[in-house]
Amino acid sequence: QVQLVESGGGMVQVGGSLRLSCAASGLTFNSYVMGWFRQTPEKEREFVGAVAKSGGSTTYGDSVKGRFTISRDNAKNTVYLQMNSLKPEDTAVYYCAATFRDYSIMWTSSDWYNYWGQGTQVTVAL
Repeated sequence: QVQLVESGGGMVQVGGSLRLSCAASGLTFNSYVMGWFRQTPEKEREFVGAVAKSGGSTTYGDSVKGRFTISRDNAKNTVYLQMNSLKPEDTAVYYCAATFRDYSIMWTSSDWYNYWGQGTQVTVAL
C-alpha cells in the first residue's frame, strides 16, 4: 500500500532552520505532485507548498514564500521541505501529500490530494 512517512520535525528557536523529509513507497513517485500542508488545533489545514512531478516547478503559500523551499529527489522517492527564518506562527503539524493532478491551481487544496502522511510536529520556540 501507499505510505508517506515524514521525518525531521522537532523544536527550533525563532530564526532557525529545519529540513523535513517525506519518503514515499507503494506508488510511482514521479507520477505524483507532492505537497506540504500544516495544521494546528486552532486552524484549518493550510497549504505550504507543492512541487511538480519532475521537480521543475514549485508553488508556495503566501505565509512561507521566500522562507521555505520544496524540492524532490525522484531517484530516492523523497520530497523535502527546507524551512528557514522560522517564526512562532510556523508551529504546526506538517503533512506531506501526493496528488496525480497536473493542474497547479488544484495543488493548494487538500481536497485534491490522494495520499497523506501521518505528520511531523514542528515547534518554533521564542
